[in-house]
Amino acid sequence: MSAHLLAAAESDRFEQPDLLPITDPRTGESVGSVRIATAHEVADAVVVAAASFGEWAARTPAERGAALHAVADALAAREEELADLNHRETGKSIADALGGVRAAIGTARQYAELGPLHAGRALRGAATAVDFTVAEPRGVVAVITPWNDPVAVAVGLIAAAVVTGNTVVHKPSERCPHVGEMLGAVFADVLPPGVVVTISGDGRTGAALTSTVGVAMVAHVGSSATGARIARAAVLTGAHVIRENGGNDAILVDADVDPSWAAAQTALGAFANAGQICTSVERVLVHSDIAGPFLDALVAEAVRWTADAESGPLVDGELRRIVHEHVVDAVEDGARLLTGGTVPEGPGSFYPATVLADCRPGMRVMREETFGPVAPVMVVADFDEAVRLAAADPHGLAATVLTGSMANAHRAIAALPVGTVKVNAVFGGAPGGSAEPRGESGSGFGYGPGLLDEMTLTKVVHLEAAP
Repeated sequence: MSAHLLAAAESDRFEQPDLLPITDPRTGESVGSVRIATAHEVADAVVVAAASFGEWAARTPAERGAALHAVADALAAREEELADLNHRETGKSIADALGGVRAAIGTARQYAELGPLHAGRALRGAATAVDFTVAEPRGVVAVITPWNDPVAVAVGLIAAAVVTGNTVVHKPSERCPHVGEMLGAVFADVLPPGVVVTISGDGRTGAALTSTVGVAMVAHVGSSATGARIARAAVLTGAHVIRENGGNDAILVDADVDPSWAAAQTALGAFANAGQICTSVERVLVHSDIAGPFLDALVAEAVRWTADAESGPLVDGELRRIVHEHVVDAVEDGARLLTGGTVPEGPGSFYPATVLADCRPGMRVMREETFGPVAPVMVVADFDEAVRLAAADPHGLAATVLTGSMANAHRAIAALPVGTVKVNAVFGGAPGGSAEPRGESGSGFGYGPGLLDEMTLTKVVHLEAAP
């Protein structure tokens, strides 16, 4: 069949309302299925959001902030329902899922307060004139969100968009469409019609949305491959794009830290949420002076994480297959499997916390984002080698440095080409931070106060009295 006929056949198939079946990754039981929006429905969603833009943008920031507070109240009223659905669709523990919903509620309230304070600047011009800047909404924002923290990520992007006067078409991950549709219903019940429109679907749906003329901005959190396709599509539509995409985060373990503490930090970074966090630890670079006790402690941590009843599965069998391939490839290339690394029997898509030793930079597990509970360890001769290896990667999301030396910490901060550097804590940070990822990890401010700047256009005004 010719390429033209193949493309036509694919387009025709997309117009038929297919279903997305979802199974519980813990039990393998069916959660249900949702319709995949057709290309026409995607285009209609953009038209609806565009039609609502003018009236919503005309509202005062204080009115939009009050509406967001009402959304936060509605989310709080359904927090257990949202958490349970997230638990069943993605395998997240109930505690983690509930924590994600509560983080979303807090984020909605933060943007409800920050939006009215998102002010322009006074400029210094002639004494007889007034010069200043104003922030104006962009228009329709396409929000494409992931499955690993579906409520918190989606609410952050949507809240920043609507509080600044934009309207939104939200396409949640195909791995948790029920969560996305419930979240969309919460927004739709509180906000005026068309301010937030939700469409369900797979990669074809997202591609149709991000290539639609009339979308002024795309905010994407997800894989680097998808983010790259979105960036290419935006060249043709002119949409502004922000992306927080995959990472290959390194943790640098210096010679002067306690090996057991360093192993616990590494395990938390590598195994939390079964390694399914964009800023998970993906590469471990440990100083040779403490490599032995560090590895012993890391193996013990991995065994503990695997035995923990709250440790969840990978989101589905396809991701587990990819994670296991990375482990098998590393062992075949000379890595030592210290613990884990086997596909367990039984229902669901569980995978044990895995530790690999004797890893090298060229291994797939060190080059690519594994996105599973795997800690590949490479021993380095000194801290300079750790910094050099950590920096030699096309991703640029985050990195962690464990060291007792302030000099080494500052050297690493200056040398690592990433958006976030964490020193002596694998997770954490003060509220209000906004970071820009680098390289294949994306671009633009995807959270914090900086996201409000991304959601708006700056207009300069020069005002003089008529003669």
